[in-house]
Amino acid sequence: MKKLTGVLAFLAMVLFAGQAFAHFGMLIPDADCTSQDKRTVALTLSFSHPFEGQGMELEKPAEFFVVIDGQDRVDLLPTLKETKVMDHLAWATTYTPKAPGLYAFVFDPVPYKEDAENNYIRHVTKVVIDGFGEGEEWNKPLGLKTEIVPLTRPFGNYAGNVFQGIVMLDGKPAPYTRVEVEYYNKDGKKSAPNDRMVTQEVIADGNGVFTFACPWKGWWGFAGLNADAQPYKGRELELGAVIWVEMK
Repeated sequence: MKKLTGVLAFLAMVLFAGQAFAHFGMLIPDADCTSQDKRTVALTLSFSHPFEGQGMELEKPAEFFVVIDGQDRVDLLPTLKETKVMDHLAWATTYTPKAPGLYAFVFDPVPYKEDAENNYIRHVTKVVIDGFGEGEEWNKPLGLKTEIVPLTRPFGNYAGNVFQGIVMLDGKPAPYTRVEVEYYNKDGKKSAPNDRMVTQEVIADGNGVFTFACPWKGWWGFAGLNADAQPYKGRELELGAVIWVEMK
C-alpha cells in the first residue's frame, strides 16, 4: 500500500510539474510606435501563460498609467473597459499621443492568489511606445517598485536581435535575478518540443543585467522575479518586473 501511495504521489508531482507554466502580466499594444498614418494605439491588459495560450482572470488593476518622456505621469485607469483574452477577464483601452516623444505604459495589478505555489503574484508590467519617431532616453528607470530598464531599445527591433536589460528592485539593480522569457504565441502556430522549452530562463549577472536573443517575430515578454521583503496576506509575494518587446 505504501508503494502504491508513493507511486501515485510521484505521478501527481510529474503531472503538476508539466502544468506549471510561467505566469506573465501582459500589456500588448497593436503597434510599438505611432506615425502620421497611425496616431492611436490600442492596448490590451491581461494575465496568462502566453506561449500555451492559457488565460487567467485579471482583476481591474490597482494602477494603470502612462509616463511621457520619463516625466509626466497620466492616470489611464478610468479609460479601461472589460474584454476577454484567452476566454478570461482582461482590459482594453486606446491612447492617442498628443506630441512626439516616449510613452511608457504601466499597469500594477492587484496581487493574484496562486494556491498552486502558495503565494501571491504581482507583476508590474510595462511596454514602451515610440511616438512619431521621437522616443528618446528609453533606458531611464521610471521609479517603479520593480522594473526592467532596457539596454536594448524596446521598440523597432528585428527578429533575431538580442534584448538586454537591467532588473531593478526598490530603485537598485537586483543581482542574479532569475528572468523568465516567453513568446506570445497568439495564433498558436508555434509549438515546443517539450515543456521545458515553453519558458526560457536566464540569470542576471551581479549588476542585474541579462541578455536574450529572440528568434521569432512577434511579442516577447521578460519577467525578472524576486520575492518582496514583506509577505502579503500571510504568503510570499512574488514581484515580477515585466516588459514586453516586439521583434519584427
